Amino acid sequence: MVQKEPLIYVIAGEPSGDLLGARLISALKAATGDHLRLRGIGGPRMAEEGFSSRIPMSDLSVMGLVEVLPHIFTLKRHIRNTVLDIEAIQPDVLVTIDSPGFCHRVSQALRKNQALRKNGSCIPIVHYVAPTVWAWKPKRAEKIAKFLDHLMVILPFEPPYFDKHGLKTDYVGHAAVEAKTAPPEAIDDLNATIMNQPRLLMLPGSRKGEVSRLLPIFLASFDKLKQQNPDLVGMIPAVEGVSDLVTQTVGTRDITVLEQKDKDAAFAIADAALSAGGTAILELSLAEVPTVAAYRVSGLTAFMVRRMLTIDRYSLPNIILDADIIPEIYQDGLTPDRLADEVGSLLKDRARARAQIVAGKKLRQILGGKDVQSPSQKAAAIVLRYAGWHTGC
Repeated sequence: MVQKEPLIYVIAGEPSGDLLGARLISALKAATGDHLRLRGIGGPRMAEEGFSSRIPMSDLSVMGLVEVLPHIFTLKRHIRNTVLDIEAIQPDVLVTIDSPGFCHRVSQALRKNQALRKNGSCIPIVHYVAPTVWAWKPKRAEKIAKFLDHLMVILPFEPPYFDKHGLKTDYVGHAAVEAKTAPPEAIDDLNATIMNQPRLLMLPGSRKGEVSRLLPIFLASFDKLKQQNPDLVGMIPAVEGVSDLVTQTVGTRDITVLEQKDKDAAFAIADAALSAGGTAILELSLAEVPTVAAYRVSGLTAFMVRRMLTIDRYSLPNIILDADIIPEIYQDGLTPDRLADEVGSLLKDRARARAQIVAGKKLRQILGGKDVQSPSQKAAAIVLRYAGWHTGC
């Protein structure tokens, strides 16, 4: 008997989730021999795997407690329409990736509608990437346990936070360990284009709000470093949607704005990096690029978050290793002088840079880099298990 092709609904709401979604889809296709149907919301990386997004993912890529307010009505409309679409096609499983503000609201609304209609149909909901309950708002763990069937987490210490609330939770490993080294020819091409040394990689974020807040400060620090070392050159791999803004802001500086496809090659030739906080910090650490992490949100968001935080470190490498490996500079302390000092120290003090490289190697081992199955393969196996058969609500 030929097994029917599973219909899997996938939602990713931001670039980091788009990358996770692309790797998950690739693993799903490999596991099924490409015998599956996909629908949902994603970005350009998922599109490379043949995924067609119902709406532009950029509509959902909003960060911050206050920053989301101007987009609230658009987000509500997308939540409502997404729930209606899921109910109309009745997928075998719904997979939501990160973006809890959007994904969890879709899942909650779907569960509520199913309970009200009492139609006996229950679409399994699997969420990929846990909310950071270990950092702030710990009560979210109990809340999401009421509407999720399964949670796939990417950090080794996360399962106990959710297991105690009865939510089936599996640590699959962080998909960042799956990042491939750029092909030698791509590295050679970029080397030929950007010939000076040293090379500073700058990642000001993937959202326009992030770029607007961080890039001017990054550039001012670059200018200060350039005065100290005239040979310094910069590289910025800009994601789709912010590349024009990045190019305009960079102006005539000795900085090359790259396409996102050149990101891995840029990682390979960078001597140091200056990056917005988030997944990029972890990727840089795993790629063994000495890095300075920068964080800035609106003043009101910062005030609200500080009252809820239960941690004193912000970047994942520092949290996982429980050590101050990567310098973290945030809010009022985020000045061009401070950034220039920290980056300049990494460029001059190779022993300090080497400490970050050693930490990156250790981090890779912790996050599943030596496992037989990749994190995406583990995640795909869980998703397909739910897609093959339904449990009761």
